Amino acid sequence: MSEPGFLSVLPPLLAILVALLTRQAVLALLAGVLFGELVLGSGAIFGALAGTVDRVVQAFADNPSILLFSTLVGAVLTLVGRIGGVSGFAKWMVRRGLVSSGRGAQALALLLGLGIFVESSITCLVSGTAARPLFDRFRLSREKLAYLTDSTSAPVCILIPLNAWGALVIAILGTLGIESGVALLAASIPLNFYALAALALAFFFGLSGRDFGPMKRAQTRARETGQVLRPGARPLASTEVLGAGPAPGAREQPSSMVVPLAVLLVMIFVGLLITGEGNLLQGNGGTSVLWAVLAATLVAAGMGLAQRVISLQDTVDLVLKGAGGMVPVVTVLLLSFAISGVARDLETGVYLAGIADAAMPAWLVPAVLFVVTSAVAFSTGTSWGTFAIMLPIAIPAAAALGLDAPLVVGAVLSGGIFGDHCSPISDTTIIASMASGSDLVDHVNTQLPYALLGGGAAVIGFLAAGLLT
Repeated sequence: MSEPGFLSVLPPLLAILVALLTRQAVLALLAGVLFGELVLGSGAIFGALAGTVDRVVQAFADNPSILLFSTLVGAVLTLVGRIGGVSGFAKWMVRRGLVSSGRGAQALALLLGLGIFVESSITCLVSGTAARPLFDRFRLSREKLAYLTDSTSAPVCILIPLNAWGALVIAILGTLGIESGVALLAASIPLNFYALAALALAFFFGLSGRDFGPMKRAQTRARETGQVLRPGARPLASTEVLGAGPAPGAREQPSSMVVPLAVLLVMIFVGLLITGEGNLLQGNGGTSVLWAVLAATLVAAGMGLAQRVISLQDTVDLVLKGAGGMVPVVTVLLLSFAISGVARDLETGVYLAGIADAAMPAWLVPAVLFVVTSAVAFSTGTSWGTFAIMLPIAIPAAAALGLDAPLVVGAVLSGGIFGDHCSPISDTTIIASMASGSDLVDHVNTQLPYALLGGGAAVIGFLAAGLLT
């Protein structure tokens, strides 16, 4: 396209609308990709069909590590469940009195999310896996677990940026002539109003036992009927992955889950150090998570074989079954990458970012940057891509208008997290839903009111900060 226009916004909006109306994520994403290809091809239907196929193939070629990681996560979860790790961890937590109520289960999910900030997908995976059996035991909805894992993944990673998130932002700032990107990023953390609000709200609603809107209805359903999922819900991960019970004779002990997950976490750091040649922030996140999940799979399989719980043939079958059970997740992720590519080629982000160039009072700029960045992230489903689009707009704007640079960086980072948090085509949203065993659309519907509450608080914060600076 020679110039981005309103048509560039329609493909992601169509995907979101179809998802909300049909609750079919794959159908919705395919509709968005196909419509985007129609726009790019000026309405040529056969060209759009061929372009859709090529787009999906290219999305796989561009993101092999995260797709393979998501596939092998199923193998880890299935093995851990079969050797008694999931049930053993839940029983141990209850037996030791560490978790004796639904509030305790929610506190566990929150603390795990807060403590694991190396990578947002890993945060979701660990907190969702560990807390899910306890949520089921105490009749808490899967939607609530998905909300808590999602709200303590990207927000925590950007507030404690000793990870690939921090490295990305620092690299972008470096291209803009910022000599001390680390200092600027650190100064923006207290001004990242949405991430702070999202985390505060997650702890409030997780520990107080209070809920409202669709989440309250989901919690009431789970508490009164024991249905942790809505009747007719379609969890992204199949029951073969999430419902793998212990094998006959398995010792149900927490170490069978803790050890593989600990290996997963440790290997993330090892991978980052190796790929970054000793510099953690320069490491390759995609390669690191792939190495980590491979190591965790081998460790879980080795523990099962050593305990004589599963045979070698069982191990192969479980790995294949677990990987196969993740096909829905990988399909949704693949199509979300494809529609992000469509949005990039249509220059959706550039069109939306242009709104921020309109003349306005300087004090209003931080709030407007937050809103526009949120729209970009919501439409494209990517925080990182949004940062790359919006930071080059925000930094020169700050210099030209005499604005505080940490404030506008905080506005952009906040908007990227908020829009991504609300978007059903975001990979973080998808992985949080998978890890918790929730229906993707149910997760989005129940989380949205909480995210909007945090977004409203962030707007007020940026308006106030703009007036005071």
